[in-house]
Amino acid sequence: MQSSALPLGHAAEKESIESFNDLNSKKTHSLLFICNGHGEDVIVAEIIKRFLKKIKNKNIEVLPLVGNGDVFDTIQSKNFRKIGFLKELPSGGFSNQSLKGFLLDLFAGFLIDNLRNFLIVKQKSKHYYKIIAVGDFLPLFFAWSSECEFSFLGTPKSDHTWNSGPGWSLSDLYHKLKGSEWDPWEIFLMASPRCKDLIMRDKITANNLKRKNIHAKYLGNPMMDFVNETNKKKSNIIAFKRIILLIGSRYPEAFKNLDNFLDCLQDFNLANDLIILLPLSINANEIKIHSYLNKYGFIKQSKVRFFIDEDSVWKNKAKYILIGKGKFNLWANMANVGLSNAGTATEQIAGLGIPSLSLPGSGPQFTKSFAKRQSRLLGGSVLVCKDKSILLKNLSLLLREKVYRLKQAKIGKKRMGKSGASKKIVDSININLLS
Repeated sequence: MQSSALPLGHAAEKESIESFNDLNSKKTHSLLFICNGHGEDVIVAEIIKRFLKKIKNKNIEVLPLVGNGDVFDTIQSKNFRKIGFLKELPSGGFSNQSLKGFLLDLFAGFLIDNLRNFLIVKQKSKHYYKIIAVGDFLPLFFAWSSECEFSFLGTPKSDHTWNSGPGWSLSDLYHKLKGSEWDPWEIFLMASPRCKDLIMRDKITANNLKRKNIHAKYLGNPMMDFVNETNKKKSNIIAFKRIILLIGSRYPEAFKNLDNFLDCLQDFNLANDLIILLPLSINANEIKIHSYLNKYGFIKQSKVRFFIDEDSVWKNKAKYILIGKGKFNLWANMANVGLSNAGTATEQIAGLGIPSLSLPGSGPQFTKSFAKRQSRLLGGSVLVCKDKSILLKNLSLLLREKVYRLKQAKIGKKRMGKSGASKKIVDSININLLS
């Protein structure tokens, strides 16, 4: 990436990841996916894989508006390409969680890079593109501005966040006044005659939009398509109490989350035999992770294995920590309880029936406001803890009381829905946008 001070125009065009050269000569509809979040990237990657299998002759491009879109590097096809000006932002994404995060992103060149990406999208109507936007306002606005026909998957917003719980904050009152978490300007874009397919993440949000004469639908939650519901290797650790530790994928914030959780766990002595599963993102600095484990008295074990594809095993008295890069999908279903300061991963374990506890830090991503919103989104299957003592009390309760744990699990499963939505979404887009 070049400095954001570079001018637009020829230099910028040269730096961007180019589209297919022969699009002008083909009057077939090429597809452009636009997404603006790490969870959205995962959803889009799965949908793209299905399209590549289903429609062999289509050119498919993806424009991630947040981060480098590393998840798309695993897709190997001559008909697929990642485009645009891609950059990891200081906040981990275009931050609306704090003024500090917003300013850091602004100085990192967010606006200039997205203007460049906007100009790329504006050219797509000349080349017979159809657009699938996934996320919230920004990808929706890009798709609407392109003059192309488009579909929209509204993944991050849910009316569960204000329709349940106390509901006395200014934001809750604002959403109740609107009748939806989606804002009037977003609803205006959804009402465009060029929006051929509008898919929401849950039934309550789709129904509230229908009351506003917006033809939204609910086909299930695609986030549940990327985690294994069962795992035979779970039998290797079934005798232990099992916690999955989700620290997030955005560093250095993830290190702070790990430090806070390990500080809590050093005073946790309920279970004689406790396994803590620590799945790490691919970009995690393992040496730094190891330094935190050493800080809290965990020692690497060279002769102990649990055979669940762990990279390493660490022990402190009766507590074991198992580390595995890229092992979340494999390990998610193995835990009794989660300690989670994460976004999409928290929702996924809730959907698997694993209740969790969060301990919000200073952010910039996982703040108190984000955690409270997430808790209400998931119906309380993730509990926000104000401090260490409250977290340990709730952790003890969840591990000890199976009936209470199953009650929380039922709520999470209901809120997230079953797997299989990705296929339904692809079929819907084929019928409504591409036919």
